[in-house]
Amino acid sequence: MYLHIGKGTVIEEKAVVGIFDLDICSQSHLTRKYLTMAEKTGLVVNAAEDIPKSFVIVQDREKTAVYLSQMSAATLLKRAETGAL
Repeated sequence: MYLHIGKGTVIEEKAVVGIFDLDICSQSHLTRKYLTMAEKTGLVVNAAEDIPKSFVIVQDREKTAVYLSQMSAATLLKRAETGAL
């Protein structure tokens, strides 16, 4: 199945490592450090037309990417559970 995360971006559900709320997770210095490192190494893909509310970590074989989404983590989780695009 596939998961639409915004801005026409669709990812394979089986490649999703985690869906995270950006406001809650960015309070941790470790998460901020991880996101900064991911951005510097070119792993961040902006799939948000507006201010991002969540981020999705995807690992497909040996490639890892961090997708920023304007949809809430709860909405993405609900879509993943129901299989709705």
